[in-house]
Amino acid sequence: MRTTSTLSITAAALAFTVACGSASEPVAVRLVDLFQPDMVAGSPMVDPPPRTEWRFDDARPDEVDFADTGGVEAGPGVSGLDIRDGRLVGQTTSDFPLLRVERVGDIDPDDQVHAIEIRMRASEGANLQVGFSGNETVEFAALRGAMSGPFAIRTPIVAGDDLQTYTLPPPQTVPASTVRHLVVRPTDVEGADFEIESLRVVFRKEHLANIPSGVGWQGLDEVYLESLVSRSPETLSFDVSLGARPWLDLTLGTIDPLPVTFRVDVSRPDGTDQTRLLAQTVTTAERWERRRIDLANRAGETVRVSLSLAADADGAIGLWGSPVVRNDEASPATVPREQPASSAGSLGVRPRGVILIQVDTLRRDHLDVYGYERETAPVLSRLAAEGATFQRTTAQATWTKVSTPSIMTSLYPLSHGVRDFADRLPAGADTLAELYRAAGYATLAYSSVLFTGQFSNLHQGFEEFHESGSADSTPSSKTAREYVDRLSEWLGTHRDVPFFVFLHVFDPHDPFEPREPYATMWADPAHKAEHEEQLEALRAHIENPILRQFGMPDRGAFEAAEIDAETYVSYDQDWYDGSIRGMDIELGRLVERLQTLGLDDDTLIVFMSDHGEEFLEHGRMFHGQTVYNELTQVPLVMRWPGAIPSGIVVDENVQLIDIMPTLLDLSGLPHPDGLQGRSLLPFVSGGSGTSGAWTPRPAFSEKAPTSGAAAPPPGDTESYAVIDHDWLLIHNRARGDDTPEFELYDVATDPLNLTNVASGQTEVVERLARDLDRWHRIAEQARLPDDTEAAAGLSQEELERLRSLGYIR
Repeated sequence: MRTTSTLSITAAALAFTVACGSASEPVAVRLVDLFQPDMVAGSPMVDPPPRTEWRFDDARPDEVDFADTGGVEAGPGVSGLDIRDGRLVGQTTSDFPLLRVERVGDIDPDDQVHAIEIRMRASEGANLQVGFSGNETVEFAALRGAMSGPFAIRTPIVAGDDLQTYTLPPPQTVPASTVRHLVVRPTDVEGADFEIESLRVVFRKEHLANIPSGVGWQGLDEVYLESLVSRSPETLSFDVSLGARPWLDLTLGTIDPLPVTFRVDVSRPDGTDQTRLLAQTVTTAERWERRRIDLANRAGETVRVSLSLAADADGAIGLWGSPVVRNDEASPATVPREQPASSAGSLGVRPRGVILIQVDTLRRDHLDVYGYERETAPVLSRLAAEGATFQRTTAQATWTKVSTPSIMTSLYPLSHGVRDFADRLPAGADTLAELYRAAGYATLAYSSVLFTGQFSNLHQGFEEFHESGSADSTPSSKTAREYVDRLSEWLGTHRDVPFFVFLHVFDPHDPFEPREPYATMWADPAHKAEHEEQLEALRAHIENPILRQFGMPDRGAFEAAEIDAETYVSYDQDWYDGSIRGMDIELGRLVERLQTLGLDDDTLIVFMSDHGEEFLEHGRMFHGQTVYNELTQVPLVMRWPGAIPSGIVVDENVQLIDIMPTLLDLSGLPHPDGLQGRSLLPFVSGGSGTSGAWTPRPAFSEKAPTSGAAAPPPGDTESYAVIDHDWLLIHNRARGDDTPEFELYDVATDPLNLTNVASGQTEVVERLARDLDRWHRIAEQARLPDDTEAAAGLSQEELERLRSLGYIR
């Protein structure tokens, strides 16, 4: 979403035009978009649940530990801890001061942390940080280690004399059972004074019980939906104009084990002629239950849809997940616009469904469709023969955290701002999912790692989002089978409505060993035990903790362990190829499901990878560390039997940021301002792209410097790459001692970038260096405003809605 007026208004206006305009029947009417507070009736008066809070304006019982400091223990880096005038005061004697307080009372094992609220001030410093421990006893050294990790909860502070209230939502789910001890780092500098008025842990059940009923982004067992939250015995009522084949798409859930009955009634807007369509009692908490409610007998009418709850006790919470009135067979209205300069026009039809498949860590040169000697992906080869294959596609970054936002926004990392582990996509970004949602499409996503979910704010625009924590895959990285199972069931319910699905599968990612029969398709099982023993020996020589955890040795580790690198890596590649084959079989099952449902000819499938994987080509394993071809060159296949001609092979340099404008063109949807990719429509419409509709341009990729322990090492290097025709230039802005500033490779003869020819091609280096610098400046100038800047132009209502959906924190 763009900032200020277009942040939420553009999407809402487009949805209203599609749903209510005279040119077409309603496609989707989302009740979360219609919701207003006055639509709630029968709100109960119930006592709020107890708060988990520490204040310092009341005396504590003598039997409480550290009673003279309100139950708070001073850890290392804190001196003079005391209570004065109702505030906990102290001074910092290091840049990592710690305070600890133990929670007393019962812990609800089914609850989770919503946020931490701290009202305090610090005279100096930049950041406030909190952490938790569920152990009975804890040592400050262990707490400091946990708070130094990638999932630490922190927020910037305003240093000075005035008290400030800070709200810190955790970046991922924190079960209540892990919150026995709360640890606070009040500032990050030595020599600061601090005062704390209150510390509070807000749990989800308490939060939901204390806020008015309304819109929220709610998750059960790590599956999240745009939801309406209400309490028994409330009724939420919506007046909706129905199309010719209407039905209510609805998912039900509760957070407590007590029975809750969900009721759906339909009547005339004045309340007469009421019919009960659903009375469903839910007794299992933390589980979504999907329902399809037929509204055909009210087709063409304007009706009142009423959602009500009943329970033995008032105040029982019910979640109405992604409640949408859909209209089978309706098509989104084409939005009038001028064609972007890169587009050659539409294909005259639009797909009913769009499935964007992102296969993590997949090298292009390990696929038989790209010339690999092993038949690792026969299904993909068949799909490529039935559509368009792009031979030279460049990823804009070489790890998922940074690459995926580029795919979803058509922006370079320098512009969208997600470049390090903890970065989040600004709410002002226009995502591909938001544009499909605004056009009435059902939007669904499956994530296989936290980088592609709400941790990075990539849930924007999705009605339903399956986080990686929802997967129960074995082996741990092989998610394609489980997600194809889930998607197959969902497609059966949504076969007659337009849909956009983002399917992120992890199968080629380490651990490389796949399930059988693929584990022994190329890897000799007789050598498995030896290979695993060698891995444990190598771990002792892997210096970086992240690489040690993942089992990713460099050449130095092989030399130190006296293990043959080529033999070891060859076995890993045997498993890697087997994992690709296992993923490919699941891709085939998805296509079979589309055929069974009659959707095959009407569904656009886009298959790609976010980055590759290094197998010691440049001395390392893993990804994210360089911008060489084994990491930046990825597959891209588009198949749509109803429109894209078969057998198209494109040999031009294209980029992953080109996917978004291409999908929008094929779907007849408008381009938001500022897209940096270009539509590939001149190629997929059957043309060669050489008729003037496509002008070749360079492709760019980056490896940014990173901080913290969780980003791929090394964190202190910075490299940018440009590919122009057959030349690849790498500018190493920050580099190690033995790395040159510029590297130049002829990718036609040296696809793995093993021979640097920069010294013999100075004119090419100078020309491409100028191009790279010019691109860098333009991309940097186009950087999206952060959420604080974007929020300045929003109304309070708009801000609250964005916060309720988790877009802004």
